[in-house]
Amino acid sequence: MSVPSRIIRITPGVLPMADVRVADREITCCLAYVPEAQVGDFVLVQNGFAIDLLDPESAAQSLAAFAELGVIDDPDTV
Repeated sequence: MSVPSRIIRITPGVLPMADVRVADREITCCLAYVPEAQVGDFVLVQNGFAIDLLDPESAAQSLAAFAELGVIDDPDTV
């Protein structure tokens, strides 16, 4: 399961990396599969890799659903 995560910082390089916020914590992931991603974008992260970009509306809907299921506390903290 991947929870939409917002990119807060990108470190460029051969394998660009990003710090993302998900469920009020930060993790680092690789942007190799979505090199077009920018700070502020929502991505799906699995096994340390951002695997897809999400538009803000889809991310908000997914986060609201995860909050309803109790997977995350507050969708506004992402």
